Amino acid sequence: MADSLLFQSKPDTEMTAVLVEGAHTPDALAGAGGVYIAASGSAMLSNGVQNLRTVEHWLWLAVESGNLELQNEDTTLSLRAGDCCMLPPGSRGVSLDVHQEARVLWIMVGGTLSGAFFQRMGALPHRIMKQGALPSQLNLAKHIVQATVRVAAAEDASSAQLMQLLWAMLASHNGQPVAMDAVLSHEIAKVVDAMRKNQYRDSFSLSDMAALSRMPVETFRKRFVSEVGMPPQSYQLFCKMERAKVLLKEGYTVRQAGIEVGMNDPYHFSKTFKNIVGMSPSAYSKTALK
Repeated sequence: MADSLLFQSKPDTEMTAVLVEGAHTPDALAGAGGVYIAASGSAMLSNGVQNLRTVEHWLWLAVESGNLELQNEDTTLSLRAGDCCMLPPGSRGVSLDVHQEARVLWIMVGGTLSGAFFQRMGALPHRIMKQGALPSQLNLAKHIVQATVRVAAAEDASSAQLMQLLWAMLASHNGQPVAMDAVLSHEIAKVVDAMRKNQYRDSFSLSDMAALSRMPVETFRKRFVSEVGMPPQSYQLFCKMERAKVLLKEGYTVRQAGIEVGMNDPYHFSKTFKNIVGMSPSAYSKTALK
């Protein structure tokens, strides 16, 4: 395997085939902004253990297909297609134990404000975090990899496109209307905006959403999946858990956070939170408030 920006090479195996990756030196404007893409790439990983390099930047890594286990001395996280994790700078001894051939996407983010950026993405400053990645984020990550490689190969290239894509990933994570490939239609954006304005306190039924969009239920469901990349109620649940993470960071109890996102049964809320976030809300709260 050729030298990689992220993966440690193994001279006795071709386990990892790096598909594409590139480094990026930000222009003056992007550097002054405090957050920029330092590198990105994608790779196909065969079965076995692959070690990661220790990197100085924040790392966002997502599984596009297959499944694997991310491990270091403090953490073991099971990741399957559609999951991502965020690693603080300097995370050491990290390896990927691939159980089924997996394709991964990764982005390194640098800058003085990169920590604040990743906390808004749901990360904790001192712990490797797992969470779900929206289909739109996976799609944006692919565009980031392609753009990074193009920018790295060009002379006097601007960082503007990379910055636009990076901020689109944050917007998507925070429930703002970001489509798979273009802006959302007015009908679908109206439903997403209604969820955001309500702060995910209520659980809109499929028929409620369809009525708001002024479309038949099945037409609305198909349009939502086509534009957002996942069913409307799955998207609503994802946003509820992201809102709950913010509340737990602010000191809300597990019961209070559950009530705020419309889940009055603490057991059901805790089970749902752990299934999506990868740890219980009480464990998340203790870690976040350290």
